[in-house]
Amino acid sequence: MDALRRLSLRNRLLLGILLPVLAVIALNGVVLYRQALKAADTAYDRTLLATAKSIGDLLEVERVDGRTRLKSTLLYSALEAFEADNRSRLYYKVSGFDGETVSGFEALPTWRGRLPQKGPYAALVDFYDSHYGPTPVRMAVLLQPVTWDGGQGMATVQVAETLELRESLARQLLLGTLWRESALLLVIAAVVAFVVHRAMRPVQRISQSLRQRAQGELAPIEATDAPRELRPLVEATNQLMGRLRDLLEQQKRFVRDSSHQLRTPLAVLKAQVQSARRGDLPAEAALEEIGQTVERATELANQMLALAKVAQLRRQDDAPVTDWAEVVRQLALDMAPLMAERELDVAVDLQAAPVRAHEWALRELSRNLIHNAVKHGPPHSGLTITLLSDGRHAALTIADGGPGISEVQRQRLFQPFSAGDTRSGSGLGLSICHDVVLALGGQIALENRGRAGAVQGLDAIVRLPLAAAAERESAP
Repeated sequence: MDALRRLSLRNRLLLGILLPVLAVIALNGVVLYRQALKAADTAYDRTLLATAKSIGDLLEVERVDGRTRLKSTLLYSALEAFEADNRSRLYYKVSGFDGETVSGFEALPTWRGRLPQKGPYAALVDFYDSHYGPTPVRMAVLLQPVTWDGGQGMATVQVAETLELRESLARQLLLGTLWRESALLLVIAAVVAFVVHRAMRPVQRISQSLRQRAQGELAPIEATDAPRELRPLVEATNQLMGRLRDLLEQQKRFVRDSSHQLRTPLAVLKAQVQSARRGDLPAEAALEEIGQTVERATELANQMLALAKVAQLRRQDDAPVTDWAEVVRQLALDMAPLMAERELDVAVDLQAAPVRAHEWALRELSRNLIHNAVKHGPPHSGLTITLLSDGRHAALTIADGGPGISEVQRQRLFQPFSAGDTRSGSGLGLSICHDVVLALGGQIALENRGRAGAVQGLDAIVRLPLAAAAERESAP
């Protein structure tokens, strides 16, 4: 099996085609040889029958001592006319009315069989294979009626022929057929090798083009002339390259954004440390500024790591079923001190909403939306968190009492590093929410809430498919 696995595709095809053909040729050779022997028997049995009839025609009856006895005057030299050539020999034996040997080769085995019910000839004859000593022979037995004045009897004439001529004829027929079948086998091998070579050209061109590609090039493979059997492999390879290309782009973007966004807080932190060393500010004020800068840098780093983790969410398809309401309820409890600090009037109405998603993804989505509502809503304003289900989708609505957003902000708020207020955020929270919602097959929208043209707050609305509804739609 190991040697078979190391074979090339061409050799595997050759073995897969030629071995069954060889087996068929071998089986056909055995069948053909037997059929040739049978045909030779049919042809030469007629000669044996003619020989036996000739011997029977020469039988006479004589009376000796008052008894009737069968007499044969045939000389063995007379059989030479019936021998096809010197490759075969004829033997005969004539048995009288009582089974006694009248003439011929007495050692020839006496016939003990029975005549066939329906023979091929209009004669009382039986053909069978036997041995004359160690020599295999073909035997013909003719029951010859003999009549004379005053009576009649049945003589038995046996004629045996050696098998050299019959076997030689069968071998000639077999060899002639095997030569032609061997030539056919060579033609099949040549055609298979040629066709496989032509069929493998697209594979060779694809391999050559891949080897000649520059490092990092992940463009799709162009193989319009590839056979239909290779197209699934080409398509799967292109899909893999697409995923690798997206992954590399995400890594490049993460490194680029990280280096760009972290440079500013680190530079500010360095300047603040230098200022504190020079004594430009009191120690307590300097530490407070440094702490705020570290806190913003930490929040930025955590959000960038969350954004990178969300990018991997789209490639995961084994998410469990999670109750979104429990995640939101726990977040509301965790963020209660922040809400109390801003003295918000909070109302929470949650219904059970089982969705197919990882808990960390739902937590990151809900936390960013609630945190934005708490941060941008004015003190002493209202904050309503509602999670409702209509049997197909779960809708989370977070309504704050803030100033809302302009149309220009609406168009870019879901882009990374596009904060509504650049002084109070990194601009990654809504981008993370947007990516999570898209990965979970949902929708997100920011809508100003107002009356008579006056904005009274902002509604962040997220709709995700319920787990049962998503499974029904994906079922065949």
